[in-house]
Amino acid sequence: MYDDIANNTDNPRPGVIINNPHGRDVYKGVPKDYVGEDVNANNFYNVILGNKSGIVGGSGKVVNSGPNDHIFIYYTDHGGPGIVAMPSGELVYANDLVDVLKKKHSSGMYDRLVFYLEACESGSMFDGLLPEGLDIYVMTASKPDEDSWATYCGEGTPDDPCLVECPPREFEGVCLGDLYSVAWMEDSDVEDRDADSVQGQHSRVANRTAANITDGDYGSHVTEYGDIVVSFDRLSAYMGEASTNHSHASVDAMSFSRLSKNVDQRSTELFYLFTKHQNAPEGSHEKYETHVKLNEVISQRSQVDNKVKRLGELLFGVEKGNEALHSVRPAGQPLVDNWDCLKSYVKIFEAHCGRLTPYGRKHVRGIANICNAGITSEQMTATSAQACSS
Repeated sequence: MYDDIANNTDNPRPGVIINNPHGRDVYKGVPKDYVGEDVNANNFYNVILGNKSGIVGGSGKVVNSGPNDHIFIYYTDHGGPGIVAMPSGELVYANDLVDVLKKKHSSGMYDRLVFYLEACESGSMFDGLLPEGLDIYVMTASKPDEDSWATYCGEGTPDDPCLVECPPREFEGVCLGDLYSVAWMEDSDVEDRDADSVQGQHSRVANRTAANITDGDYGSHVTEYGDIVVSFDRLSAYMGEASTNHSHASVDAMSFSRLSKNVDQRSTELFYLFTKHQNAPEGSHEKYETHVKLNEVISQRSQVDNKVKRLGELLFGVEKGNEALHSVRPAGQPLVDNWDCLKSYVKIFEAHCGRLTPYGRKHVRGIANICNAGITSEQMTATSAQACSS
């Protein structure tokens, strides 16, 4: 973990992290093998592969597994089409992650592996890339073309109540957790992991995460990849036996209010700043500073959207540009044919148009579509320079 939450100056409970309105500290006593800049793609891959010599920094601890071991990986960060972020260094690209998993399988150093991934467009990390037969089961928070959601957000009002319970009042504008992550963790807290299966958890978590999606309110489609047969294993094979000290009661999809406070993950920063601005005293320095920051974030978002729109129009024409950038490939087909092209073109775009923020990374699909359309590197360079010159 990057480890920038517990002792953050904005944390109203110094040294404590909560991910549920009940407020149990989930930070104390948690081992920290890799923090800060040591949390990067290179270390992540080498930890999975058990390659101690490839590790730089941190404790040096790796997944030193044997042929009879079960491995559980849970990953959460901001995502985009074909990518998930790291707090420092390079992005994790889908093809590289799947290659690492294939390599781990060919080494014969596990029996079965379960991977939970929480990120926007998380399905795109495996769709059309992860083959069956690796004894790997993957559950993602969302489909390849869908945002993930945050939950336990903000303060509730009689007209706009919170989800199940509001966070403590001092956490105004804060989302305590991600909807999918909160769903599987709280499920693991209350289920008999020895009696229940991974597939059983999938069913309950999928229902909870998509509770109000039919009403167009919030939610995402939890998606499965790889070897579904692995999901019939007991939960305890991957998460250990359940603690007898459950901290909160079971919550199912029926508990969700249609007006509950859930926020699209890409909007959590705006939600936080808007709430902070709304609650700051009139005429205060805090209100002014938050107003400036809020306008800055909105402006940055608008700028990257306009730059990408202009890039599409220059490459494909005004009428076809938007469609060319936003078209989604059919399920079972990977995001891009040439991953080296995608990595290269993302760097070209960032060199001319600025580094992609967690919000801006949603445009990686457009860059992938540029690769798929056969646009040359020279064209991409010249057009990016033109699109972002003003």
